[in-house]
Amino acid sequence: MEDVLAVYERPYNPLYPVVCMDEASRQLLEETRPSYRLPDGSKRQDYEYIRHGEQKILLATEPLANWRTVWVNPTRTAVDWAHFVAKEIIARYPQAEKIVLVCDNLNIHTPASFYAAYDPAKARSLVERLEIHYTPKHGSWLDIAEIELSALQNQCLKGRLIGTAEELVTETSAWAKQRNEKQATVRWQFTTSDARTKLARLYPILV
Repeated sequence: MEDVLAVYERPYNPLYPVVCMDEASRQLLEETRPSYRLPDGSKRQDYEYIRHGEQKILLATEPLANWRTVWVNPTRTAVDWAHFVAKEIIARYPQAEKIVLVCDNLNIHTPASFYAAYDPAKARSLVERLEIHYTPKHGSWLDIAEIELSALQNQCLKGRLIGTAEELVTETSAWAKQRNEKQATVRWQFTTSDARTKLARLYPILV
């Protein structure tokens, strides 16, 4: 926990950008009958719907630069993750000395994934661009990207039926573009000092 908190306390440095990433799933659902509104403004919607499978949403954000990107993909494999990190994160920072990546400790979030997606020389060059920090088990709330995913859910997806992957891409991309243009960000305020005080029960007791 303190490892991630120490990363968040670093001052902004464009040569060492701190990027957080997280993932979610979205069920594609289509209405069987069009919804409509009554004269009083209330909405009527049939509870039956058609399932069209599931899509994975991968999100990365650099909180101190007020930037985020969203990638929609039908699967979530080691190769998918490596391609996302390489194309959406590493490629964004060609001048960076190291890209400081914060993510949860899912088994595909490892350097080995790059070797599954690229030849060894390319994989090694990508791995060397990264400094990876993992949130602890049951501590995914420490990942700022999880907060961005919650914003995506509440501001873009909540209460809506989206039936195709193309529509999901369009909607999530528009949401990310709008937040980037507004320079929206997450103001992280939980520090190492707070952890030692408020979560003292999680620390070992020395006798």
